[in-house]
Amino acid sequence: MIMVLLVSLITLFLIGVPVAIALGLSTSLAMMVAGDISLLTLAQRAFVSLDSFPLLAIPLFILAGVIMEYGGISQRLINLANALTGHLTGGLAVVTIVTTMFFAAISGSSVAATAALGAILIPAMITRGYDKEFAGGVQAVSGTLGIIMPPSIPLILYGTAVGASIGDLFIAGMVPGIIIGIGLIITVYILSKKRNYSKEEKKSGKEIGVAFVKAIPAIIMPVIILGGIYTGLFTATEAAGVAVAYAFIVGVFVYRAINISTFKTILSQASITTSTIMLILATAGLFSWILTIENVPQQVAGIITSISENPFIFLGIVVLLLLLVGMFMETNASIIILAPILVPVASELGIDPVHFGIVMIVTLAIGMVTPPLGLNLFVVSKIGKLRMDKLTISLIPLYIAVLICLLIITFIPSITTTVVQWMK
Repeated sequence: MIMVLLVSLITLFLIGVPVAIALGLSTSLAMMVAGDISLLTLAQRAFVSLDSFPLLAIPLFILAGVIMEYGGISQRLINLANALTGHLTGGLAVVTIVTTMFFAAISGSSVAATAALGAILIPAMITRGYDKEFAGGVQAVSGTLGIIMPPSIPLILYGTAVGASIGDLFIAGMVPGIIIGIGLIITVYILSKKRNYSKEEKKSGKEIGVAFVKAIPAIIMPVIILGGIYTGLFTATEAAGVAVAYAFIVGVFVYRAINISTFKTILSQASITTSTIMLILATAGLFSWILTIENVPQQVAGIITSISENPFIFLGIVVLLLLLVGMFMETNASIIILAPILVPVASELGIDPVHFGIVMIVTLAIGMVTPPLGLNLFVVSKIGKLRMDKLTISLIPLYIAVLICLLIITFIPSITTTVVQWMK
């Protein structure tokens, strides 16, 4: 049954079948081969995979992110970041990273952050003399912060899949996100200095103040969301509802960028994105269920522990595995399938599930900028009209920077666990 499941899944991936459909078809075929499992179970287990209160946070955060995208929030954040860091060498590239860090704390989605900000910042960098592949690469890699920094949709999925506290995961994701952001800023600064890229005129104190005041409604949003979760005022799911309400109020009454026509577009875009993710979750849940009833997690645990019971060696193996998986599989599906398999092994070796979750998410985030299935690469190549091969080559220095940050985060667990313990 497992052989049929894996062979059919790999075959469907190779011929270009979408992830959700490939997972559903391979699962159905495996059930038919087994014979003792009714296909009626397919629909039942798919429903069970989605029947979770924490998962309600996903469509709500998606809706909040789209509202903020169309509500004028992106431009305000860009203006503030430009006022603060635009005067540095390669200032606009630094602005891209800083703005994406702000936006990541709102959208919870890598692709959303890349698309919303890239449409503005990539053409702006090209106009100011930046190499177009460099401009696209900076935005693509910065966009990965959208699923590392809270509120992150993949962190919600991981917490739901393994029973970890979503609030703790959100807390743990802050410092790694900042570390990666700083690593990217340093790398971009060095490259910009070497290539003699331009910098913006330094803003006066008054101009910085004006940009800050205009961006206050945007800055307050993650404070309300994360502050409410950390203080126990509301759960992650309730925080998502608060985010939607707040985003709507800001977009309509403060920035006045949303009207009836815009709101229809917002609902349509959010519905399509939500449907895509939920279909993946339903079929990935089926796939994970078959792996569980066939005792695959226990078999994998046995194989890994037979190699070594050293937790650091295990983490190294997992990082290499996830880097490979991230190149070929969508992030959300990877989490739903692999987390229930790997987390029990990690726990058995004494690795904190929250720390392990951050390692998983950061590693899989790199998959969003590695071909052939790097979603962020497709987004920026479309925006900047870039060739994928040239874009990928230009990313090598940024890949190195992110990988160094990943190793630091992976092998120094206190980076994630200390903050969680301190917040408690």
